This record gives sequence, structure tokens and C-alpha cells, in this order.
Amino acid sequence: MKKLTLLSLFLGFTFAAAAADTNTPAWLTRPLSLADALNTALAQNATILKAKSDLEASHGVVVQTRAVALPQLVASGQYKDTDPHAIEGYPFGSGVPHQNWNSGLQIVQSIYEGGKLRAALKAATATKQQAIAQYNTSVADTLLSVRLAYYDVLLAAQQITVHEASVKLLQKELDDQQRRFAAGTVPHFNVLRAEVSVANERPNLIRARNQYRIAKNNLANLLGYNLPRDVWENIPLNLTDGFDDAPWKVILPDAIQEALSRRSELVVLRKQVELQQLNVVNAKSGYKPTVQLFAGYNWYNAQFTAPVELNHDIHGWNAGAQLNWNIFDGLLTHGKVLQADAQFARAKTDLDDQSRQIELGVRTAYSDFIEARDVLDSQAKVQEQAEEALREANARFDAGTGTQLDVLDAETSLTQARTTQVQAQHDYAAARAKLERAIGADLAPEK
Repeated sequence: MKKLTLLSLFLGFTFAAAAADTNTPAWLTRPLSLADALNTALAQNATILKAKSDLEASHGVVVQTRAVALPQLVASGQYKDTDPHAIEGYPFGSGVPHQNWNSGLQIVQSIYEGGKLRAALKAATATKQQAIAQYNTSVADTLLSVRLAYYDVLLAAQQITVHEASVKLLQKELDDQQRRFAAGTVPHFNVLRAEVSVANERPNLIRARNQYRIAKNNLANLLGYNLPRDVWENIPLNLTDGFDDAPWKVILPDAIQEALSRRSELVVLRKQVELQQLNVVNAKSGYKPTVQLFAGYNWYNAQFTAPVELNHDIHGWNAGAQLNWNIFDGLLTHGKVLQADAQFARAKTDLDDQSRQIELGVRTAYSDFIEARDVLDSQAKVQEQAEEALREANARFDAGTGTQLDVLDAETSLTQARTTQVQAQHDYAAARAKLERAIGADLAPEK
């Protein structure tokens, strides 16, 4: 069972005050768990929305890629009126028709283009899969940013609580020294030292409040919120979750293998290698002939059947096959093949390099996670020990066996212990989120 911390009281007071403001929209003050934040980002984040538009646009590329393998149906028509004096008649120069029209439908189907047809169908599939992988990459990166921003808000809120408690503790010490000085039991130096300690701690509290404001603005931006103009410093985000500090066991070799098989960035590059390989096939198709089948039906007006009238038409069907073979194209195809081969080699190099970068990213994220876990474990009882040290320092000072410096040092150590523990919880949660992203785990919330 999780302990009720000062953060809960602080956030509860802040959010209750925000909810009381009638000018604040309800969607801004509603309870926001981490899963809710991720779902909101999926629906509203600008980066994800743009990635979705790119995914939809890629469908048009897929359709265009497949077009070369599908039949083409063409309708045509023409009407022409020519000056009779510009027409040479046979056998006489009179009675020659000067108006004519024609129309027709023709379907053409390529049956062989040197491997280009099959390559087009494969390229369409690869393009679709690549677009989906690119979208998944954008979603995963954005959700990681949201997750880290959520934790940053929690950290900033707890830091405010820690520094407020520290200022309150130091102020209490100052009040005590002032009473003792008034009673003549301590020198004025003790009062001055206590005043300096309070003054030194207040900037930390001011900085913590500023970080809290910045963190909330950053999270609101990632969630795609359009904040009302009358919401200034205090954005009343009602965060309900805490840090994810549950134990998590990771085996590095398994994590690396999982990353290499699941990371969408590698899927994008694998599809790019496949597309470049198909590009080589397309380039080499220029060395080979193309074969097409066609069939159609045509209408046109009669020109040599008396009487010559526009509504006297002739019509009929036609069908056949055609072959085209560019025997020599000035080395154009050769140049395309050289270019395609080079791009194919580069795509394979990019894939190999990205695989190494992803493995390095997993190793780095794993190392950071181990560090964060060890630091978190080391802080398990530090705060309790610091509180006990402060109690003993106060007891010794009251008994006359300790000094004020011992008390101030103990108070500083307690503040440092609280700060370190909060930071350790944040760093562990953030390190776990980054490692999950490096492995390729799905950060999207369960629906």
C-alpha cells in the first residue's frame, strides 16, 4: 500500500482551488491519470495528428504505385471542320467533306514490362507497411514525451512540497533562536545564522515553483490543450497517478533482441531496402521489351459514302497486341541502374547503422535504468535516518551538549534526503519509460 505523502495534500489543495474557479474549463480540471494523458495525446497531439495525415497521404502513393500493373481505359473524341479550299479533292475538287468526327474507347493492359509489373505490386505493399511503421514511430516518440512530461510535473510538485517543508522547518528554527536570544540564552550570532539559512532556502522554493509552472505548460502543450487566455501561472492540471517505481527485471541480451525485432524505425529501413531493391528491378526493365494487349471500339463519320452527312457513321471494334523495345537509349537505362544500385547499397548501410544505434540506445538506457534503480534502493531509509538525526540534534542542543550548527546541518541533510528521494523516484520512472521505448515496448495505454 502506498503511503500518503505531502504531495497528495499539496496537489489536493491546488486542484481544489483551481476547480473553484468558475472560469476554468471542466476538461482542464478533470482527474488526469497517466493513461488518460496518453489517450488525450493520441487524440489531440499535433505531432500524432500530422503523422496520421502523412499515413493517409501514403495511401495515395500506394494507389499510384499499383497503377502500372492495372489496365488503362481511355475514351477519346474529336470533331473538326476544315476550310474546303484547304482540302485536295479526288478525282474532282468538289463534294469533298470538310467536317468529320470520331470517338472511341480503348482498354490497354501491360502483360510484360521487364519485371516492372511484379515490382510495382510488391512496392505498393512495402510502401504501405513503411508508412504504418513511420506512424508508429511518431506515436511512440510522442507518448514517451508525454510520459516524461507527466513525471516532470509530479517531480516539480514534490520539490515544492520538500522546499516548503524546509522553509517551514528553518523558519521554526529561526523563531526558536529569536526566543532564546530574547531570553539571553544564546548569542545574536545564532539568530543571524538561522536567518541566513532561511534566506538561502527561499530561492530553492521559488525555483521549484517556476519549474512546476513550466512543467505544466509543457504537458498541456503535448496534450494538445488550447489553454484559455485567462489561465496564467497556475494551470490546474489534476494529475492522479504517482511515479511508477515498481520493480522491473530486464535481461539485456533479451532486450536487445526484442528491440532489433520490434523497433518500428528498423521496420521503416527494412522496407526502404526492399523498395530500393525493387527500384533496381525497375531500372533494369529498361533493357527489356514491353508487351501490351489492347482492345477498343470506335465510331467515326463516313466521308466517302454519298450523301456525306455528319450523322452517317461507321463503327466497329479492334483488338491486338503491341511490342516496344528500346534497343539503345543513349545509356539512359545504364545510368538509372547505376543510380539504383548505389541507393540500394546505401539503404542497406543505413539499416546496419541504425541497428547498431538501436543496440547502443538499449545498452545506454539499460545502464541508466540500473543506475536509477540502485539510487532509488539506496534512498529507501535515508529520509527516516535524516529525520532521526534531526531529532537527536535538537535533543542534544536542548540539553546543552550540541550546537546550533549541528541542528542546521541536520535540517539541511533532511532537505537533501527528501530532495534526493523524490529525484530518485522520478529518475527511476523516467529511466524505465526510456528503456521501454528503446526496447520497442508499446507505451500506448490499454483501451
